[in-house]
Amino acid sequence: MIAYLLLVALVAAERLAELAVTRANLAWARRHGGVEYGRGHYPWMVLAHAGLLAAAPLEVWLLHRPFIPALGWPMLAVVLAAQALRWWCVATLGRRWNTRVVVIPGLPLVRHGPYRWLRHPNYLAVAAEGVALPLVHSAWLTAIGFTVANAVLLWVRIRVEDRALGRRPAAP
Repeated sequence: MIAYLLLVALVAAERLAELAVTRANLAWARRHGGVEYGRGHYPWMVLAHAGLLAAAPLEVWLLHRPFIPALGWPMLAVVLAAQALRWWCVATLGRRWNTRVVVIPGLPLVRHGPYRWLRHPNYLAVAAEGVALPLVHSAWLTAIGFTVANAVLLWVRIRVEDRALGRRPAAP
C-alpha cells in the first residue's frame, strides 16, 4: 500500500508540473492572441482527475484491494507508457500544449510527433492512465468510474477542440 501511495503521489506531482506548464503556456498564448474555448467543461475535468487521484488509494484502503502481480505490474507499465506519451505530446506541442483548449490564430496544426498518427494522443494517455493507475492495486471501481466520467468529458472536450481547431478566429 505504501508503494502504491507513492506512485499516486508521483502522478499527482506530475499533474502539478502539468499545471505549471499550462500556466506558463497560457500566458504565452494570450500574449500571442490565443483564444480559449470550452471553459465550461474544464472544472469538471479537473474534478475528475483529482477524483481519480483520491478515489484510487481510498478504494484500495477502504475495500482492502490487494496488489495482484499479474495485473499490477502490467498496469504499472501502462501508467509509465501513458506518462511517456503525455510528455511526448507536451514536447511536440511546445508552448502550444495546454490543459485548456487554446488556439493561437494563424498557427498551423501540428502534424509531427505522436500527432503524425493520432489526432488526440494526449487523450489516449489520459484514458490509459485512468484505467491503469487504479488497476495497479486492483481498484476496479475507480477504474470504471473514471473511465465513464472521462469518456463523457472527452466526448465534450474533443468536440470543442475539433471545432476550435477547425475555425480560424480573427486576429485581434
